[in-house]
Amino acid sequence: MKISHIEHIGIAVKSLEEAIPFYENMLGLKCYSVEEVADQKVKTAFFQVGQTKIELLESTGPDGTIAKFIEKRGEGIHHLAYAVESGVNQALTEVEAKGVQLLDKQARKGAEGMNIAFLHPKSTQGILTEFCEKGEK
Repeated sequence: MKISHIEHIGIAVKSLEEAIPFYENMLGLKCYSVEEVADQKVKTAFFQVGQTKIELLESTGPDGTIAKFIEKRGEGIHHLAYAVESGVNQALTEVEAKGVQLLDKQARKGAEGMNIAFLHPKSTQGILTEFCEKGEK
């Protein structure tokens, strides 16, 4: 497996409407995309910072993963995503063989048409870890 860079840092927020102005007005970044991923019950907003992106995540329902995360831990860093050159499924196979617990057994579609999969934080020193690769939109 070859990781090329940190693809994005996911940050759980209660409201994109309230969070986006901080990144734009205080940090001088520009939100270039807002997208809903219905099957994940999440609405995302992206900012480019060099080669890495910031992904703000707002739950679209009280039973969504982000809503549950915020209820338990509050707003803040939700996950760290790595771009893998060998493909997400190959990366999953490699880390599972090394004893890492997977949340996703196969890649699935995420925001921006990416192929994504998550590793369980119990196997990654408490950090929800995502592998991603550019997919076809």
